[in-house]
Amino acid sequence: MRPGFRFSHFGMFVHDIAKMEDFYTRLLEFTVTDRGQLSGPTGPMDLVFLSRDPDEHHQIVLITGRPETLGFNPINQISLKTETLGTLRDMLHTLQREGLPGITPVTHGNAVSIYVPDPEGNRLELYVDLPWYVSQPLRLPVDLAPDDATLMAQLEAHARSLPGFRPRAEWRAEMARRMGLD
Repeated sequence: MRPGFRFSHFGMFVHDIAKMEDFYTRLLEFTVTDRGQLSGPTGPMDLVFLSRDPDEHHQIVLITGRPETLGFNPINQISLKTETLGTLRDMLHTLQREGLPGITPVTHGNAVSIYVPDPEGNRLELYVDLPWYVSQPLRLPVDLAPDDATLMAQLEAHARSLPGFRPRAEWRAEMARRMGLD
C-alpha cells in the first residue's frame, strides 16, 4: 500500500435516513456507531455513522439534506468487497428474498460483482476478486447458481480467452512498480 493516505470512509446526503439506515444495517450488516445532529446551510442535519470494522469509527455516514431534485445521481457506485464466492452468493439470495429491483450479477473478468441500488438509487457493487487479471473495462452477466468449483472453472476459462489475462500477482507486481513501491 502507498504510504501517506488510505481510503477510510465516505458520507452521503440522503432523503430518508431511517430507510437508508435499515438497508445498510439489516442487509449489509453495518453497525450504528454514533448518531447526532449538526447545523447545516439549510438547517439541522441528522447524521448516522455506520461501520463493519471495529477499528473504523465509521465507514459510511448518512446525512439528511439530499436535495429533492438532481439532474442525475452523482454517486456512480459504492463498492464493498468480500473474500469468497459463497458470501457473494449468499448476499445475492438475501437481496432476491427482499425483492429488490435491479439486482445484476456480472463478471468483470477479474472480479465477480452484484450490482443493486440502495433505497435511494445509489448503485452498490458487492464483489469478490478473482485470482487473475484481465484488461478493463469488461462487464458481462453471470449466473452465480453453480457451485464454487464449477463457477470458478467457468470464470477462469472465460477469462483466459480475454485480452490481458495473467495471474493477479503479476498484475499487482507491475502496479507496485508503476506506483514506485517495489
